Amino acid sequence: QENSREESRGLVHQVSNESRLSIADSLTEFFDAQEVLLSASSSENEVSDDDSYASDISDNVSEDNLSNDLENERQTLDCISESGAGCNSKRRTCLPAPCPNTSNISLWNILRNNIGKDLSKVAMPVELNEPLNTLQRLCEELEYSELLDKAAHTPSPFERMVYIAAFAVSAYASSYYRAGSKPFNPVLGETYECSREDKGFQFFAEQVSHHPPISACHAESVNFAFWQDVRWKNKFWGKSMEIVPVGTTHVTLPAFKDHFAWNKVTSCIHNILSGQRWIEHYGEIIIKNLNDDTCHCKLTFIKAKYWNPNAHEIEGSVVDKAGKVVHRLFGKWHDSLYCGTASSANCIWRANPMPKDYEQWYGFTQFALELNELDLQTRPLLPSTDTRFRPDQRFLEEGNIEGAEMQKQRIEQLQRERRKVLEENNLEHQPRFFRKSSDDSWVSNGTYLELRREPGFAKLDNPVLW
Repeated sequence: QENSREESRGLVHQVSNESRLSIADSLTEFFDAQEVLLSASSSENEVSDDDSYASDISDNVSEDNLSNDLENERQTLDCISESGAGCNSKRRTCLPAPCPNTSNISLWNILRNNIGKDLSKVAMPVELNEPLNTLQRLCEELEYSELLDKAAHTPSPFERMVYIAAFAVSAYASSYYRAGSKPFNPVLGETYECSREDKGFQFFAEQVSHHPPISACHAESVNFAFWQDVRWKNKFWGKSMEIVPVGTTHVTLPAFKDHFAWNKVTSCIHNILSGQRWIEHYGEIIIKNLNDDTCHCKLTFIKAKYWNPNAHEIEGSVVDKAGKVVHRLFGKWHDSLYCGTASSANCIWRANPMPKDYEQWYGFTQFALELNELDLQTRPLLPSTDTRFRPDQRFLEEGNIEGAEMQKQRIEQLQRERRKVLEENNLEHQPRFFRKSSDDSWVSNGTYLELRREPGFAKLDNPVLW
């Protein structure tokens, strides 16, 4: 039955771990973990004791057959796929230098010498990094922002929820091919901006806290606003590492006064010390519209089983306020999402094809290849704290491993010195572009885009981070 369903969809999915899979989720801090549990007796399949995102929505929803009206309504849902605007980029299609060979680096030697220590304070070789920053990884979640644009022009609240669900799933797609590397950790006060006229949004992010590490971001366009702050709980089990993101993702659609909010699922990196590393995501995402209880969505990222070859699968449903299923969703988080039943399903989202020779470029998608690009028009508009000016990351991108390592150590030392000055003067770091809201989350204070326009960052005093 499973095989026939796959054939009916006409999809070809990768199920082999021999592929160069990701070691890092879009938000992973990898070994720079703030909270790590080292337990030789723990099984990697043991249930976590951490707080989980338990749904407060009843699982006992109706599984009634959909009516003809709903079947007809589903047929109006369009697929945001590889034909979307994301593939028509005129930016660079490769990096200045290929990724280094890391086969000679023994993670076991690094870890066994630091058992019981706070791994966030253990220096990792720069070769384990990819030339992108966690702030830029947050921006990667907007690769398929066309889904939000489509939602903003969809009258039906049930259909809008389908596109929001597809957007939430699409945020995980870029992690699939990440070849055993991790993003750079932002230093306190570091920023990143991404202005995409082709996609119609402006994005900016800031590292608002160092211990615990918290990254905040905000994006806006004529169709939507998007924001989140993210921090992590981490567990190292010996063979694998779990990353549990803490925080909420928000999207508003002004045209309908919608305010969607949802959590993220757990990510697990397998074969940390030996073998082919690969990543999976599992858990539940609950999407609610805080301004309208017409419907909600529940997505389940299914945990892989040794006897089940169908890895990376997701399933879910859009449910009305009476508990009746309006739309059924299924697919794979790295490939596509479908709406409907197996025999008559519509593709809502499909991942863009990977660039040529992507294995050489850290497994980056085309969108990721563009994130650290610095052109002559953009350079004078950015604050000096922007990630694209960070020398260790730039050196790694250019293949200068020795220079990148030296700069990484220098930048980390500068951060320690700034932290010491704050502590000696009994001061607390104040983020520049974000403020803490009443629910303890970080939101934009509305100054970044204003200061960019007038007077311009070049005329302002900017912190010296590197």
